[in-house]
Amino acid sequence: MSASKKTFVAGHNGLVGSAICKELEFSSGEFSIVKKDRRELDLTNREQVRHFFKNERPEWVFLCAAKVGGIHGNNTYPADFLLENLKIQNNVLEAAKDFNTEKLLFLGSSCIYPKECPQPIKEEYLLSSKLEPTNEAYAIAKISGLKLVSSMNKQFGTNFISVMPSNLYGPNDNYHPEDGHALPMLLRRFHEAKANLEPSVKVWGTGKPRREFLYSQDLAKACLYIMKNFNAEDIGEVINIGTGQDVTISELAEIISEVVGYEGTIEYDLSKPDGTFRKLLDIDRLSKLGWKAQTSLKEGLVETYRDFVSNPNIRKG
Repeated sequence: MSASKKTFVAGHNGLVGSAICKELEFSSGEFSIVKKDRRELDLTNREQVRHFFKNERPEWVFLCAAKVGGIHGNNTYPADFLLENLKIQNNVLEAAKDFNTEKLLFLGSSCIYPKECPQPIKEEYLLSSKLEPTNEAYAIAKISGLKLVSSMNKQFGTNFISVMPSNLYGPNDNYHPEDGHALPMLLRRFHEAKANLEPSVKVWGTGKPRREFLYSQDLAKACLYIMKNFNAEDIGEVINIGTGQDVTISELAEIISEVVGYEGTIEYDLSKPDGTFRKLLDIDRLSKLGWKAQTSLKEGLVETYRDFVSNPNIRKG
């Protein structure tokens, strides 16, 4: 691998993109990182994206940019999630192909697997049955993205890779009280309840669904490991990235309460949906490639909460 490989991280300010940038910066000058925020480059604008790729000619691309959100956001703005993500993906993938990007990694999401998947979820279960209705629009967009990746590899000989991470958390997450994912929403809720001396915290649903949570820096390490050591033909259409372990939402709430230092009670709002009952990824293929997550859920939550407390700007909304 040549020194200072020119690498574009699309979505570098987000949860995944910032973690990947941090990991690239640890790599002793192997990478020259290209960053563009939304004011400089609108990834939904095809002409802007093509102009950027024509001028910059990135050798590697990490496609982390996406419109993301939790159950409320996906349910309320399905057209926004479908349109924006399709535009971003199509523009970046097409430009990467046309301007000869050497290698690209596309981030999918475990929520694009069918609602009633056997557990743990194997890569081949994709499109085997119906999707979870609460995030169908987002899932369809992401499925389109990974299918475009595999189609380009087949038709044009590109070296594009798709990965499927489990539920993510970590620094630079979205802590919006309604549009965020379950973990950052709960972290904010418990923090504010502690600050306001509230006697209880409400958690959406029954607390019984099980979820797998992957620390963002572990995902970044896995992505770089895959990009450095494997090509598209080694990976196949998609590969799962996860921890191989899950917890109930009630167990998650208890751990967050402990990390935050909240001493009140936890109540469950049964009027809110649970979503898919369980999502645990089968990580056998990834394990055989020689990679395993290193950060426990509590360790990752301690680091995430430290970032949350020290950076008040990320709590806006």
